[in-house]
Amino acid sequence: MSVDTDRPTDLAEPQHPVPTDGSGPAAEPRVPGLSPSRANDFLQCPLLFRFRVVDRLPEPASPAAARGTLVHAVLEHLFDLPAAERTLEAASATLPARWDALLDEEPRYRELHADDAAREEFLAGARRLLETYFTLEDPTRLEPRARELHVRHDLEDGPRLRGVVDRVDVAPNGWVRVVDYKTGRSPRPGFESSALFQMRFYAYVVWRTRGVLPKRLQLAYLGDGVVVSHEPTESEMHTLEARVRSIWAGIEDTARSGDWRPRTSRLCDWCSFRDRCPSFGGTPPPVPPGAVERAIGVAPVA
Repeated sequence: MSVDTDRPTDLAEPQHPVPTDGSGPAAEPRVPGLSPSRANDFLQCPLLFRFRVVDRLPEPASPAAARGTLVHAVLEHLFDLPAAERTLEAASATLPARWDALLDEEPRYRELHADDAAREEFLAGARRLLETYFTLEDPTRLEPRARELHVRHDLEDGPRLRGVVDRVDVAPNGWVRVVDYKTGRSPRPGFESSALFQMRFYAYVVWRTRGVLPKRLQLAYLGDGVVVSHEPTESEMHTLEARVRSIWAGIEDTARSGDWRPRTSRLCDWCSFRDRCPSFGGTPPPVPPGAVERAIGVAPVA
């Protein structure tokens, strides 16, 4: 699917001038927001959601997450090159510079490498993911309409839905494809629901804000070279909205009660906050005054 750059369809986030008199968008009050990642956090474990959204506790750098961020940055900027120059060699050559830029933005990533050998091993892992990407797509035949697209939609009587879409393609006939790169392995059959929820979430926001329902949602798993595609329907969008409303109602109820109860699962083995979790002998820190209202817009029960 290639982009028809002559079509008037504009999928970019509407831009507003920043007023200097304290009025307008820059002065609007903070609106509670919900991304697909944070929605999945709450479904996985309400206490995890609290630690990330309410307490905003720092998390140690993860090699897998850092590598994913690096590969996403390389793929985003790959399309700055002329089509004929979008090669694996060109993408791989940008890895060291992109990584250095990320280290400047996120100094905590520096703790991932004990020495130059560890750094080279890390970059080699990123190169392997790029190699897999080039087996799945030919970027010389693509002209994305948007990359790293920030989308948002204020759900009536609900939160502000928001997220970042890796890539949006628009075909000459107007069909829209939403693409997301995953640097891990594809889920086993029957376990795709979390990833598809994220993609349907993005499709819903695009549909509500741009008036066009994406024709295809595409997940490219660079960990094992699997592509998962899905064609959403308007019926699914209404179901997604109901699902999001249900999740948000659960978040509000939990915020009011203050019962951020942990939910244990196999995913606990990878949780950054395990030492603070009462299920594993830890003690959560006190909730900072006003933190729940600032994060969720709901005051807890006194």
